[in-house]
Amino acid sequence: MMVLFPLIAGIIAMIYAAYLAWSVLKEDEGNDKMKEIARAIREGAKAYLNRQYKTIFIFAVIIAIILAMAINWQSALGFIVGAALSALAGYIGMNMTVQGNVRTANKAKDGLAAALSLAFKGGAVNGFSIVGLAIIGLSIFYILFGDPTLMVGFGFGACLISLFARVGGGIYTKAADVGADLVGKVEAGIPEDDPRNPAVIADNVGDAVGDCAGMGADLFETYVVTALAAMLLGASPAIKAHFGTNGVILPLIIGGIAIFATIIGTLFVRLGKSEAIMNAMYKGVIVTTIISIIAFYFANFYLTNGHMGIYISSIIGLLVMAAMVAITEYFTSYRYNPVLLVAEASKSGAGINVIAGLGIGLKSTFPPAIVIVIAIIISYFISGGATSSEMGVYGISIAAAAMLSATGIIVSIDSYGPITDNAGGIAEMAGLPEDVRKVTDKLDAVGNTTKAVTKGYAIGSAALAALSLFAAYRDEIAIRGFPIALAIDDPLVLVGLMLGAAVPFIFASYLMMAVGKAAFQVVEEVRRQFREIKGILEGTAKPDYGRAVDIVTKAALKEMMIPGIIAVGAPLLTGFLLGYKALGGMLMGSIASGLLLALLMTTGGAAWDNAKKYIELGNFGGKRSSAHVAAVVGDTVGDAFKDTAGPAINPLIKVMNTIAILFLPLILLFALF
Repeated sequence: MMVLFPLIAGIIAMIYAAYLAWSVLKEDEGNDKMKEIARAIREGAKAYLNRQYKTIFIFAVIIAIILAMAINWQSALGFIVGAALSALAGYIGMNMTVQGNVRTANKAKDGLAAALSLAFKGGAVNGFSIVGLAIIGLSIFYILFGDPTLMVGFGFGACLISLFARVGGGIYTKAADVGADLVGKVEAGIPEDDPRNPAVIADNVGDAVGDCAGMGADLFETYVVTALAAMLLGASPAIKAHFGTNGVILPLIIGGIAIFATIIGTLFVRLGKSEAIMNAMYKGVIVTTIISIIAFYFANFYLTNGHMGIYISSIIGLLVMAAMVAITEYFTSYRYNPVLLVAEASKSGAGINVIAGLGIGLKSTFPPAIVIVIAIIISYFISGGATSSEMGVYGISIAAAAMLSATGIIVSIDSYGPITDNAGGIAEMAGLPEDVRKVTDKLDAVGNTTKAVTKGYAIGSAALAALSLFAAYRDEIAIRGFPIALAIDDPLVLVGLMLGAAVPFIFASYLMMAVGKAAFQVVEEVRRQFREIKGILEGTAKPDYGRAVDIVTKAALKEMMIPGIIAVGAPLLTGFLLGYKALGGMLMGSIASGLLLALLMTTGGAAWDNAKKYIELGNFGGKRSSAHVAAVVGDTVGDAFKDTAGPAINPLIKVMNTIAILFLPLILLFALF
């Protein structure tokens, strides 16, 4: 009956999310102009997501039928529910962004503390909805089936929707953002979020569908797949011999405990005398972490007979989370040297800015890799890996589950970013007083860092989760009596390794090109309107916002299909044509190259963005200076890096791993013939 605890915790998370949503929605939206702008953003975001989900629905139905016929009905049912909950998590995130943005802009009239509190509550709705839906789904399916191997379809459904949400939302938001900046800021010399820019509404819609809906689906699947990987390993004969079924439910118990710790942690997010926004956020993270560490001890004592190695592994997971947050902030905040170097490089032109940003992005991959390597080694050996490799790998999976248990507070911090970004746009477009805009600017500047922190956190956890999934893949091979040795000197393994390492690069290339093509259409449309609609720049004529929204909507829906086919098709083709050994190599290659490429793109992109913002604060000549123009160009490259291609690699890795586990029985059967 212990499995009822995480189920109850998930329900409480949803109740708390509903309370937070009510506390946000009861706030005033401001004047009629603000309401009009917010309505346009809301309608654009909902229209896009509705069209996106209708497009994905057809794809999902086909896959569900294939799973039911080729695998089993449990996998098909899990796939449908996982996809639906992932979509719902994204929709909740989008809805709170478009509801909280205008209210935060209006609340900024009351000062920084009041606006921060409201924006964080809006973000927390998303955070608690993600963990609540995830743990409810996992608990119910385990209660129904009692076998984690029958739940892989649930994880695959979550992964696939996350992939499409990240890809489609990322293309949408960055095509609009890049198009708006290149013509508005660089060519026309008008401020960001200026109502005279025809792409400004599309840009604000993009924040909701990319940074919130896409991120919500992404973290939902990351949470689900990480817990599921640990449950799969807990169900192996070696772990059952030690802990019985307790090894299966421990990841769920960890998640349930962290929900209560996060509820308490959110109460501590408030400004101090220094008015340091990130410090206010970190209070919540620190409190959540401390409570979790204490509570994990008692859960471990009860479920594993006090196995201290497993408990220490859970602590390591939380420490990895803290380290990833700190490292990402260092490389992406303009309080530290990396971003300042990129900003200073802008004085020498766009080319030097791009070189500096790439240099910082490349460097930023090394510290997280070291942290993850250390975590893997310690978790493996302290859990008993020296005498039992199964226990060692299970310890790594528990570290990953503990790391993801903090998803609620991390997503709350992340979702705050798009809300404040939109709030600043509404304040600018509605012509609110300068003191209001100063408040929203402070909130927005920190929001860029919080969004980068969450991406680094998600990517780091993806590496640990994917390693656990790979171990589950090997266990499935062993259970069916096939040799499990995947040696590098085996040509098939080496071929698979090379192919797997290449997949994230070809995947990212399609996304980068997609953003470029869509942004080009937006640029041409904005130029056309400036040229043909007389009076836009003088403020006497209103731009046609809907045209830009329609352009990026169609482009995002069209361009998201090929990356989806790559993610699903690459492991299936490799498995059926080259066999399970080559597929194992492919999974290893995709994990290694995908982790580093994603870190390079997300961290480097955020460094470019905040370098631009640092200059806009009045440094190195400020706005309209040559340094600012160069920084905008760098930020244009970084936008596609950090908000489209980089984050989408995270679900790519998990889609490849889950589909490999799902179709492994058929691949092995095919190998016999």
